[in-house]
Amino acid sequence: MGSIDRYIFRTTLASFALVLVSLTGVIWITQALRGIDLMTSQGQTILTFLGITSLVIPALVLIISPIALMIAISHTLNKLATDSEIIVMNAAGLSPFRLFYPFFCATCVVALLVAFIAAYLAPDGMRRIKQWDAEITADVLTNVLQPGRFAQLDKNLTIRIRERLPGGILAGIFIDDRRDPNERVSIVAEHGEVVKNENGSFLVLKDGNLQRFEVGKRDPALVAFGRYGFDMSKFGNQGHDVALGIRERYLWELFSPSEDDPVYQQIPGQFRSALHDSLLAPIYPFAFAALTFAFLGAPRTTRQSRNFSIGSSILAVFGLRMAGFACSVMAVKSPAPVLAQYAMVFGAIGVGMWMIIGGIVVEPPPGLMEAINRSNARIARLFGRPATA
Repeated sequence: MGSIDRYIFRTTLASFALVLVSLTGVIWITQALRGIDLMTSQGQTILTFLGITSLVIPALVLIISPIALMIAISHTLNKLATDSEIIVMNAAGLSPFRLFYPFFCATCVVALLVAFIAAYLAPDGMRRIKQWDAEITADVLTNVLQPGRFAQLDKNLTIRIRERLPGGILAGIFIDDRRDPNERVSIVAEHGEVVKNENGSFLVLKDGNLQRFEVGKRDPALVAFGRYGFDMSKFGNQGHDVALGIRERYLWELFSPSEDDPVYQQIPGQFRSALHDSLLAPIYPFAFAALTFAFLGAPRTTRQSRNFSIGSSILAVFGLRMAGFACSVMAVKSPAPVLAQYAMVFGAIGVGMWMIIGGIVVEPPPGLMEAINRSNARIARLFGRPATA
């Protein structure tokens, strides 16, 4: 790789990194705000909040990387064209196909990154999010019960604690249990603590009283106790048995799912769609790079407008990605859209390479330019200014 190639390679990757970090940061903030209840309603720390929400970043990078690469290539080509470097390199005998080489190398780096994220990093992050979320929401006594708040753990079960004392001691406990339609139990205790053993999780209450209101009886049954165990096993599951969805599966798990997998038995089409999305993820950067360079890489003078080429490249890339999303959705019901998606992606690469090798310059049609000039002339007359040629 020569000095010019290294210069273009570094410029493209630097622009790619800047755009990727910027777009990912903006989108991550909007996604992270959805999980703000981890700190408000469940009392988690800021570190836990950032840890959980940051695990979604690989999935965001997977989607944003091809777009960031397109923007980086467009920026680099526009910089080269503005400084007339493309014209000089073309005059020196450097063909458009040869100029595409450093961009191709940068695309290979991005494709390797995307392949690793699609195969392992993104599913692993989503898997950790699900596991972590299950552990947080499942350990109710530690995370959900907040001092001074009434927490509804079940449809007809409400618990409130006054405060937390050192050593895991809970003070001022109130329990209203109406899960049994034949009776209502209200418990008030001075202190309590969580006890976990092989039999389950229990809230051991101390120095309190229990009132039981039974249907058909006028007066409640009042019992004072020194020590009482309230079964919380239903709410104390630590989330070890977490059912994995489609997004939490690694590439090899999508490629060869177990026949007795209940998720695979219910939605095999989504496994097919997710598998081919992961396989095509590292190929999209090549399609985006080829299309972008085909529209913007041809040598032009500084007097020639590049607006039409920029707009055409954006429409081509956007159309290809939207068509890919549509095929991915339809692939859930039929394997035919999968073939169409592969045909579109590789067809876009083929068309882009054909335009690059042939040195085709994308220019707006003469009829379109005449229509734009006439429109400009009418606008100029409307504001009383002479139309320029």
